[in-house]
Amino acid sequence: MQSIRSVLFTAAAITITLVAFVFTASLALAPAGIAAIIAVGSAIAAKLNGRPVHARAGARANPGSTQREMRVWNDGRGTIIDL
Repeated sequence: MQSIRSVLFTAAAITITLVAFVFTASLALAPAGIAAIIAVGSAIAAKLNGRPVHARAGARANPGSTQREMRVWNDGRGTIIDL
């Protein structure tokens, strides 16, 4: 009778330990899942935003001139023209 009781108590202790482990693991996985979803969302949002496009405009009529080229680019907030 004593050995049956100790076997049952051991089985109950192992069951309680496993339940506590699963509960703790699920509490750890929930924030990790939320962080992963936020990271994927920010990566997708960054991909959807346009990059600044560098464009050059200059006088092509006189290619040998030493005159500086006019530079035009868009930094995402507006077009910039450097004369």
